[in-house]
Amino acid sequence: MKLYIPSLFLICLLVANCKSQKKEDSEVINETVEENVQEVPEKKEDNIVIDPIGHASAIIQWKQKIIYIDPNGGSKAFTNKKPANIVLITDIHGDHMNIDTLDSLNLAKAEIVVPQAVAEKLPASYTERLVIINNGEIKEVQGIPIEAIPMYNLREEALKFHKKGRGNGYVITLGKERVYFSGDTEDIPEMRALKYIDKAFVCMNLPYTMPVESAADAVLEFKPKQVYPYHYRGTNGLSDVDKFKQLVSKDTAIEVVQLDWYSK
Repeated sequence: MKLYIPSLFLICLLVANCKSQKKEDSEVINETVEENVQEVPEKKEDNIVIDPIGHASAIIQWKQKIIYIDPNGGSKAFTNKKPANIVLITDIHGDHMNIDTLDSLNLAKAEIVVPQAVAEKLPASYTERLVIINNGEIKEVQGIPIEAIPMYNLREEALKFHKKGRGNGYVITLGKERVYFSGDTEDIPEMRALKYIDKAFVCMNLPYTMPVESAADAVLEFKPKQVYPYHYRGTNGLSDVDKFKQLVSKDTAIEVVQLDWYSK
């Protein structure tokens, strides 16, 4: 009996030491895991870079893709710019479809996305690289989904400028972000019905498109995360984009981003 008690005590002591050691080992392992998790950087979506060329023209860079929107301004406006992979043209007017500018650019690797009306006016030399997309259609071009949104006038005095069905606005899906270019339009129902837009480029120039009040009212309805006023030079000069910003800022969830479209 005298030998049994010390033996039992010894066993208990060994078990306690074993548990303590396991706890210490577990803590070390957990600390190591936490350190490793902290060392792994969070993977972020590739940034979308917007280069405002002027008025309706812009360049989008996303990953390795370069997208030209309504290229205009001749070769000088695109000096030192990367060649396009995709070109989007919204309408037949000269500030959107500019054949002289297209001819001056390196478009050897580019596909040109256009509505039917534009396709009919471009020279035959462009035919093989055209992707024709009309209102309401979605096509994937080089892995990028592109949706054609209607663009047209509503006001009686402006109906002659942009007939429904002729031109396209575009929603471009770049990874997890959706980017909208309005083209020449008023605050049409199709714009107001847009959803999940991250960046919206919205026109506002009279007499051709719409006043800033209409543009702001439409933006407040479809609620993009960011809105970029563009295409705001009309017959009487530049539209009041400061007023546009003031009106849109009623919704603090929408950021108004002003880029330099006209000083170049």
